[in-house]
Amino acid sequence: MKKLFLVIGIGLIGSISIFAQHTDIDITPNNSWLKAGITAGVPVGDASDRASFNAGLDLRGQYLVNPNLGIGIASGYSHFFAKEGFEDFGVIPVAGFIRYYFTPKGLFLGTDVGYGFLTNIDNNDGGLYVNPQIGYHNRDWNLYAFYQNTFAENDVDLQTVGVGVTYNIRFK
Repeated sequence: MKKLFLVIGIGLIGSISIFAQHTDIDITPNNSWLKAGITAGVPVGDASDRASFNAGLDLRGQYLVNPNLGIGIASGYSHFFAKEGFEDFGVIPVAGFIRYYFTPKGLFLGTDVGYGFLTNIDNNDGGLYVNPQIGYHNRDWNLYAFYQNTFAENDVDLQTVGVGVTYNIRFK
């Protein structure tokens, strides 16, 4: 299953780069912007054994291919607050993302696929990172629910379910 997600992720990132190379892209405030925000979640699966809560920062660069389809790159940091007897740890994602906006204001669906670098976990650098989302958007804000999973080395899956909010910072 991890290999399937990896192949899908490589395909997504590859198609974004091929699109960018073979298309005359005109970056404007109407089709491209940065998204900056915060997230909060509850660890599930393996992560719930060691952490009780997580909070993070979300940073994205987005380009609208058309009024309904956005692609881009995503990063940030998700900090897991450890339960007693364990140490805090985190995930730094480096991912491509795709979002489908049903209308100019309203529902969207999207996912991030990439690599999640782990912090403060011994003998484990990270692994495949996926982050599907569903949410509401308007011209300036995005509110969303997400399920984040990092399929790390040594059969460690760091999963969390949560909510996030980002603000769109337009290029001028």
